[in-house]
Amino acid sequence: MSRRVKRPLRPAGDRAKGARPHRGPAAERGPAHRAGGKSAAVRPGDKQRAPKPFVPEPEERVAEPPALPTKVQTVVVTADEDNMRVDRFLEARFPGLSFSHIQRIVRKGELRVNGKRADSKDRLEEGQSVRIPPLRLDTPKAAASLSEAARKTLQDLKDMTLFEDADVMVLNKPAGLAVQGGSGITRNVDDMLEVMRDAKGQKPRLVHRLDRETSGCLLIAKTRFAATALTGSFRHRSARKIYWALVAGVPKPKQGRISTYLAKEESEEDSIMRIAAHGDEGASHAVTYYAVVEASATKLAWVSLKPVTGRTHQLRAHMAHIDHAIVGDPKYFNKENWQLPGGLQNRLHLLARRIVIPHPRGGVIDATAPLPPHMLQSWNLLGLEADRFDPIENAPEE
Repeated sequence: MSRRVKRPLRPAGDRAKGARPHRGPAAERGPAHRAGGKSAAVRPGDKQRAPKPFVPEPEERVAEPPALPTKVQTVVVTADEDNMRVDRFLEARFPGLSFSHIQRIVRKGELRVNGKRADSKDRLEEGQSVRIPPLRLDTPKAAASLSEAARKTLQDLKDMTLFEDADVMVLNKPAGLAVQGGSGITRNVDDMLEVMRDAKGQKPRLVHRLDRETSGCLLIAKTRFAATALTGSFRHRSARKIYWALVAGVPKPKQGRISTYLAKEESEEDSIMRIAAHGDEGASHAVTYYAVVEASATKLAWVSLKPVTGRTHQLRAHMAHIDHAIVGDPKYFNKENWQLPGGLQNRLHLLARRIVIPHPRGGVIDATAPLPPHMLQSWNLLGLEADRFDPIENAPEE
């Protein structure tokens, strides 16, 4: 592994689930300073003035959101709206307008810019005329009117929550629950989030993905603002993720860097990621750091993984590539005549253990997921100590 070490993540003992917003000078000086800089203490001999009667401030009127047009209207793009995407423009002008409704009117050509059809991703310019057709607000269901099934889904999401505030959620996704829908999938996180639509019709959004059988930290944006900021953090690789896995054998050296190209290989039954050569069609560079935390004789090892890139099945393909496939992996476990030790469940032993990412409004989100039941059982049977120091924290970030 490279000797070049960047600033490590905070040790396990300093972790806190959730965001740590920046506390500015006003927050550090205490209540006396926040009240205007005068101390509330009174010295002996001072004359105390009678307090002035409290006069409540006049109640502020909350601005009503703009009414949705019931007939065709034409508006002009302002300077503040210059270079804004068409769909973002409509969302900003008409809060509560659903994404599907925006896509529908754009697709049908009902919205026009300077008399021409526009795509939802087109950028507007100051002074352009935008023709807006009659709009309809998709009113979200009130919480009181949720069905019994919806209320149960809401409780399930609450039970999974590791951290939540007005902008962000981190869920502890259980193994076996899909993140998105697909063939043969009847329940998934994306559909479950439908019960959390807010008063404006906004639904929480997935920021990244986990494989169906991988458990652990899953980041959700509750607002469009947060979705943009968090997606940007992943794009610029300022989000740091740590995974735990149980693998066959003990990797040597005990710490290392895996760098390959990965490409999807389709078959009639399934698709997997294969090790590819640079320049192969569809091949993407993938980098993973690994470190052995603890070994169980020479049969198994608890390995901590830090992916630098975020390719499909990256960790699973990389560990199989170095001949230490993840225990219980139905796609990539390639060791012949290998017997699973007694008592261990033949399920994927991969946990999205920790995520550290800048909070959209300042500070840091730092969430940690516990071992899922099947992995906890394996740790107990093998005598592995889950609170051991994790050496992957000293791995580089690139």
